[in-house]
Amino acid sequence: MKARLCLLALTLLLVACRDDTPQALGTLEWDRIALPAPASEKIVRIDVREGQHVKAGTPLLQLEVTRTQAQLEALQAQAQQAGEALEELEHGPRSEQIAQARANLAAAQAQAADARAYYTRLQPLGRQQLVAASDVDRARAAAGNADGQVRAAQAALLELERGTRVEQIAQGRSAVAAAQAQAANQSATLRRLDVTAPRAGVVDSLPYRLGDEAPLGAPLAVMLVGDRPYARIYVPEPIRASVKVGDAARVFLSGRDAALAGRVRMIRSEPSFTPYYALIGEDAARLSYLAEVEITGDTGGDLPAGVPVRVEFAR
Repeated sequence: MKARLCLLALTLLLVACRDDTPQALGTLEWDRIALPAPASEKIVRIDVREGQHVKAGTPLLQLEVTRTQAQLEALQAQAQQAGEALEELEHGPRSEQIAQARANLAAAQAQAADARAYYTRLQPLGRQQLVAASDVDRARAAAGNADGQVRAAQAALLELERGTRVEQIAQGRSAVAAAQAQAANQSATLRRLDVTAPRAGVVDSLPYRLGDEAPLGAPLAVMLVGDRPYARIYVPEPIRASVKVGDAARVFLSGRDAALAGRVRMIRSEPSFTPYYALIGEDAARLSYLAEVEITGDTGGDLPAGVPVRVEFAR
């Protein structure tokens, strides 16, 4: 009888000690990466299944490329056009253009000389009132207009003879750079339509199915990556001061007796409301602090994400 009483007392003591141990609840997690849709295109091929282990570079799925390929070809053509326009600016005007401008100047000068001569002949006749004053005015205006045509032809010839301005060449180069950048961006989008695994890991989710057209930026695949999982827990406010980054911890998984060794790698400085599954007794009315405890042992490589965990911290 006395032995039974001693055993019962020891059991109660162990339970009491365990209840006094600082602890927090949460879930087991892996690092997640989402692969967004680079364009709103239809899924034409899916190469993997959910839960499959893949290596880096493994094809996951393929999007329709027809429209993006056509847009790329259009942008490449625009870049080529801009390059040819720049080359034309750098070469300057053709000799035939200069010759044409000189001929236009000569023609304008001849017309101006004829208009001035006609006006000169009408002036004395106008003073003698042998012709109408309106005819003299029209002749004077025609002579002035012809002189203006001569000055315009001279300016056009001078512009061609001096060649292309450096500012025009700079603008042409900027246009070429912009067109090439747009084509390069579209080329990168085209390559991303063949969705591959950026890292080795597990395909956790494929939200869309074959034939679906996901909107731009929607996650086409979600992967779990990393060497080992970690526990995402909520530290109650009463024990926050005693939990620090680098502290050792024991991670207990639901349905698993043995504890996993862990280490606190992050704890938030701002409190948050505690999720329902992390409430313990009086802690339901308190705030908690989000923390992460990395698994330091070698037994966490095949553990699933989302499993409830309980983390105990050494006093």
